[in-house]
Amino acid sequence: MCRLLGIVSSEPTAFRILLRESPRSLAVLSEEHPDGWGLAVHNDSHPDGFRIQKQARCAKLDEMFHEHALEARGTTLVAHIRKKTVGPTSIDNTHPFRRGRWVFAHNGTVKDTAYLRAHTSEGRLAEVRGDTDSELLFAHVLTALDNASAHDADGRDRADHTLARTTSVLHARPDLGTFNFLLSDGEVTYAHRFGRSLFILERRPHEPTSIRRLQLEGPDSEPPKSSRRHAVFVASEKITDEAWHELPEGTLIRIDRAPRPSWRTLAV
Repeated sequence: MCRLLGIVSSEPTAFRILLRESPRSLAVLSEEHPDGWGLAVHNDSHPDGFRIQKQARCAKLDEMFHEHALEARGTTLVAHIRKKTVGPTSIDNTHPFRRGRWVFAHNGTVKDTAYLRAHTSEGRLAEVRGDTDSELLFAHVLTALDNASAHDADGRDRADHTLARTTSVLHARPDLGTFNFLLSDGEVTYAHRFGRSLFILERRPHEPTSIRRLQLEGPDSEPPKSSRRHAVFVASEKITDEAWHELPEGTLIRIDRAPRPSWRTLAV
């Protein structure tokens, strides 16, 4: 079992609090999920959009994790800590994975990998470098998006329909396994729950909860919060004491970054 964290913000944001400083940060949770960490940070100023840092080590004990967590700042974050179930501890098996504009992180164990292989293109299978069911699931999802020509901004509606159809088919497979995931290109982030817990939180400008939170954390805990900042968080568990909402089993959501972060459930 692993842990996922996704953040979509209306403006560049420092992510270090939830990564390493809060009582249920990924650093703390990595004591129980010690087999690798990965941070994919999207910033419009970065030439490749996402910048990915990852290591096959326990986040809490890794100085490199703390260094990158302190520097992590952007508008979208896809973060993962791994507790291995399939494949050894290695950098190739560490999430998030990246192919082109997309990054992907998975929580769960897909047992029916034969089905995934049988319904994944040869080209996408050739891209798989590690041993995990997670990377194979990513290749399967990308094959579906390839077939629908749904990789760019003009294909957003096709991507919605394709991901909803693909996850629905997988739900119906007997003994498929469990597959929570985050999939993002920085502008749009998809989150899916099946077999593991998944929670969502929306922080709006001027909310009393956010104001109390900043007062408790102090002015130096992150760059000053502007009156415009709006953010949506998705996580495997409630990692703050705010009013997180548990997503129902089988839910697929889409989070848009612009014009402000907003999310909606897609029919599966």
